[in-house]
Amino acid sequence: MPESKSMKEREEAHWAKTSRLMFTHLGVWFFFGYVIHMFVVPLNKITIPILNFPLGFYMAAQGSLIVFVVMLFMFAKQQDKIDREFGFAEED
Repeated sequence: MPESKSMKEREEAHWAKTSRLMFTHLGVWFFFGYVIHMFVVPLNKITIPILNFPLGFYMAAQGSLIVFVVMLFMFAKQQDKIDREFGFAEED
């Protein structure tokens, strides 16, 4: 990050990127938390070969949870990258 930018400009740019990342993850969360479940009945017509579970059941019971856990790790890694870019990282 160039030293010529003031602290206020850095904070605003950091917050803009952080907000964009947060809203992107909230959108994905909303999709897998609510939208997918609105289509459970049509998805149940598709059967997963493993143990013959209907896809709607699988997405409700397992798929969404897997996506949420993966999202947590992705968000932490992406936020750390943003923090380091703007000089706000917490050192280990």
